[in-house]
Amino acid sequence: MEPLLKARNLSKIFGSGCQHCIAATGSEAETNVCPHCNSVVACNDVNFDLFPNEVLGIVGESGSGKSTLIKLTHFEWETTSGELNLHRSALPDGLGELLADTVDQYTRNLFALSQFQQRQIRNALMGIVYQNPYLGLRMNISSGGNIAERLLGAGWRHIGKMRERASELLEKTEIPISRMDEPPKNFSGGMQQRVQIAKALSNNPLLLLLDEVTTGLDLSVQARVLDLIRNIQSEFQLSMLVVSHDLGVINLLCNRTMVMKHGRVVESGLTDQILQDPQHRYSQLLVASQL
Repeated sequence: MEPLLKARNLSKIFGSGCQHCIAATGSEAETNVCPHCNSVVACNDVNFDLFPNEVLGIVGESGSGKSTLIKLTHFEWETTSGELNLHRSALPDGLGELLADTVDQYTRNLFALSQFQQRQIRNALMGIVYQNPYLGLRMNISSGGNIAERLLGAGWRHIGKMRERASELLEKTEIPISRMDEPPKNFSGGMQQRVQIAKALSNNPLLLLLDEVTTGLDLSVQARVLDLIRNIQSEFQLSMLVVSHDLGVINLLCNRTMVMKHGRVVESGLTDQILQDPQHRYSQLLVASQL
């Protein structure tokens, strides 16, 4: 089986950058801030493959570069360097001509496309759920309206069909249909996350990006959200990138895991292997701290 998505040499530096940035930062230097120019090396030389119907976890402490990878993959931030390639079989008909040039069945570098082209790919193939629902939802617009906004970006135009789709997704994510016309600001944190999930699923994405989706929720609410995510992944056969600092979440959801520290991947492998027999000393510390 070939990867659905391939990322190679992803790097993101905030600041002017200098010739010392890479050598002076990283897990060995115990910092991602360059002492020479004060630039922040958010991630450097990150490589990963994401296969169809696979859940890949990204774990590490705050500032390790986890969320940066999500935002780069979602085209929210420009990369400093690196490539992102999508398998041609994943492209819907409307994007086939847009990305006609392929190398070994993979598209050219998606980061080299225009913002409009990236937005087309994002609307057609991706969904995202943020840690802070205020980033993913318009709090003063109805829950159904939030989903309709996403559908409009994916090319839907029939109001009746959009309401029908919104009802279907809200029911699937355990939001009462009677509250479809209420704004998310009236909902609890767990319900807001479920509305985000419904919105992310509205365009039938191949790739779902989850950024610390259970952080700040009560334990019982976390369990319901995680159970919902597992059921959705199984039903829709989604590939997922899951960012979390919680190894319990990673263990429950992910087939493979990458461990990041100070913008670098220090270890990667099967989730069971990472959690039961971590090799890097930082991975060992992470596992030991949550026993």
